[in-house]
Amino acid sequence: MQITTQTIDEVLYPKIEAYSTGFLEVSDLHTIAWERSGNPDGIPVIVIHGGPGGGSQPSYRRYFDPTKFDIIQFDQRGCGQSTPYAELEDNNTHASVSDLEMLREHFGIEKWHVFGGSWGSTLSLIYAQNHPSRVLSLTLRGIFMCRKSELHWFYQDGASHVFPDAFEPYRDHIPHEEQGDLIKAYYARLTSDNVEVRRGAAREWTRWEMATSRLFPDPEYLDKAEDLDFAVAFARIECHYFINAIFVEEAYILNNADKIQHIPTTIVQGRYDMVCPPRSAWELHKAIPASNLVMVGDAGHSMGEVSIARELVAATDAIQ
Repeated sequence: MQITTQTIDEVLYPKIEAYSTGFLEVSDLHTIAWERSGNPDGIPVIVIHGGPGGGSQPSYRRYFDPTKFDIIQFDQRGCGQSTPYAELEDNNTHASVSDLEMLREHFGIEKWHVFGGSWGSTLSLIYAQNHPSRVLSLTLRGIFMCRKSELHWFYQDGASHVFPDAFEPYRDHIPHEEQGDLIKAYYARLTSDNVEVRRGAAREWTRWEMATSRLFPDPEYLDKAEDLDFAVAFARIECHYFINAIFVEEAYILNNADKIQHIPTTIVQGRYDMVCPPRSAWELHKAIPASNLVMVGDAGHSMGEVSIARELVAATDAIQ
């Protein structure tokens, strides 16, 4: 295995600003924020952020050639600049799929390329399975299909064997008698009426995820847990989706793989991804045999890791 010596700035395209921003009312309760950057006459690509609840980031623009692509980003319900903030009501997978279609129609786009990582890969796949005629290609990273085994691995028992030092404060924030179901215990606190209870739980939930997201832990990632506005939305919305099994049947994505066999699909997966282990990427690749699976040998989960970023840029550069 060869460890990359490039920097992230050497791999990504230069920083750019959005050329257009706005808001779209998607229900009586929710309004989502969107932005467009790159070339207004370029190839349309929709970028689906992770979490759920993570919000879109300016750095996501840099994974695309700005002269080639019309880069569309949005904040899913309840996070980023979307309103109401951290709202759980009417916030589910089916609503997010509907929001994507409303965005596409709002912009008058017939078909677009879809790019998403982690939870963004989940939503990308479910969107494509529900609207296959609207998706030109899928570029996916850190595959997460939200099955019980995947949730148990990361939030209860699995990644804890590799990162016991980071897991301990996450686990021990919960009283011993409730530690048998940590997602349930955190959900109770993240939906508490007590703001300090919510914030304390959000900090520990977010720290656990950030501590395990990269092959080599990054202090800047851990700092995200101290941004309590970010952490509360991130943790609340994630936990809300997970305790509800993301509002779809178990193994929904694999059970509906036949619907997207014709869509060109690239899967970029870190070999040492502790958040979304490679098994899910492998099983998705087996279910979509024509897909291109790129297993990155010196990376974990984050798209900010240089080796992951390099493969993602190569994948978007290859789009015609």
